[in-house]
Amino acid sequence: MEEENGLSDRHRKASPWPMFIALGLGLSEVGVVLDLIPLAVGGLLLLVGSLGGIMSESGYADSPWVFIGVLGTALAIVGIVLTTLYPLGGGGAFDVGFRAISIAVAGLLCVAGSILGRVFLQRQAPV
Repeated sequence: MEEENGLSDRHRKASPWPMFIALGLGLSEVGVVLDLIPLAVGGLLLLVGSLGGIMSESGYADSPWVFIGVLGTALAIVGIVLTTLYPLGGGGAFDVGFRAISIAVAGLLCVAGSILGRVFLQRQAPV
């Protein structure tokens, strides 16, 4: 049903994804500041998953799994390259090794989650 302002009922709902994107980014940064790899990885997983969800919801992707897999692959490659260039405990005020390990682990988990999501959850999706 069309409203007088021209918007349909389909566009009247608010999306929860921007809140989760901000929360994921904030958690990953807090994890980096506090040197907590699980918190940094969890924040990155929430960020990537939310980006996949918003892409799927907005219609840019049919399924969030491919987007999550591609972004996870990019994160894994960047994390692995940075880990080889800047090993953990390299010293200095800006230890890139810790951040690189967090990025690589989050990227690899995103790729694994994307594969599992496509194999198991996409089959169960209602048509």
